[in-house]
Amino acid sequence: MSDEQIMSAEDFQQQNPNQYDYDGHDLDGHELNAEDTDHSEFANFHSELEEARQQLVTIRDFIRFCVTQLRNYDVVVAQGTTDEFAEASAIVLHSLSLDWSANEQILDCRLTASEKQAVLELLEARIIQRKPLSYLINLAYFCDLPFYVDERVLIPRSPIAELIRQQFYPYFDVNELAKPIGISSINAVDAGESATKFFEHGLDMKQLTQPERILDLCTGSGCIAIALATRFVDALVDAADIDKGALEVAMVNVDHHDLGHQINVIESDLFAKLPSDNQYELIVTNPPYVDAAIMADLPPEFLYEPDHALAAGQDGLDLVHKILFDAADYLTPEGLLVCEVGDSEWALMQAYPDIQFNWLKFAHGGHGIFAITYDDLLEHRESFAHYVQLLESHQVQ
Repeated sequence: MSDEQIMSAEDFQQQNPNQYDYDGHDLDGHELNAEDTDHSEFANFHSELEEARQQLVTIRDFIRFCVTQLRNYDVVVAQGTTDEFAEASAIVLHSLSLDWSANEQILDCRLTASEKQAVLELLEARIIQRKPLSYLINLAYFCDLPFYVDERVLIPRSPIAELIRQQFYPYFDVNELAKPIGISSINAVDAGESATKFFEHGLDMKQLTQPERILDLCTGSGCIAIALATRFVDALVDAADIDKGALEVAMVNVDHHDLGHQINVIESDLFAKLPSDNQYELIVTNPPYVDAAIMADLPPEFLYEPDHALAAGQDGLDLVHKILFDAADYLTPEGLLVCEVGDSEWALMQAYPDIQFNWLKFAHGGHGIFAITYDDLLEHRESFAHYVQLLESHQVQ
């Protein structure tokens, strides 16, 4: 996206979800090449779209149709939505300017001809281009909040959202902004419980005073930093990233959520431009962690995402080793580091077999996220230094 195309917070807030031209063009207005649309696999697709336009009637009809087509054409759904039904619902409801979690009561409402056209054009672009939905519509949700995204940043999808919703209970004390995701008050009656429960992710029971300084390292779109700021409203949040393009997107989102007074966006190669004065009670990081083998076999949807935000060396841990080595200099003595490594979890355990990382559990699925305290970071610093030295020697070679 050129400088002239960078979206402002005001543009993001006021954009019309039906403004895009999918009729034979990509979202930048470029005509799709014949080879993009004339493969034999799409021989029947346009006739199926026309049949749907003529015969389908309700929102429910179109969601069902989209699910079928996404499955028929083996579209990979893993970037912002978790399954074909969620993706289909987002395609239909966004095209109709409705909330993605629309009430069941509206599903039998009928679509106008222009509304049908909008839904089917977005579905067509999703299937033929294999571009992730969030990039097609420049919108993703994280921790129930909307974010502007484009191909300069990863699409938000981290399970860390669960921890943020619960204010990292029970490591920190919670207030009325915490949203328990365990047993709900409705189900509590059936379960014989008297109150809503927080989900036990596996964090240490400390219930410390809420953090005053928080760092989101490798912030990308700024989604984690912004979600943190909305749950810890009295905390100052630093959002750091090495990539200028990503920081431009993060600033759009900070402005959109009117959090410029609380979030400081910093261009920094990991901790390089941050003062090491043990200032943060909480550091959260979702760094690049995809290993070389997985990078070589990514499906088409993931190739739209910036590879430097995914790839992290042969075992996916190039940045994680550095973060583990340096983090203690930036945490308070009772501070906590929460780090996502995804499928590189096994590689991390192999690298440090003597360290018992606290691998967290998640109510709605997810893995490869650990928590480690200031004390543990200091205790094992020599082990972390060993891998940092290995990385530096390989870079010199």
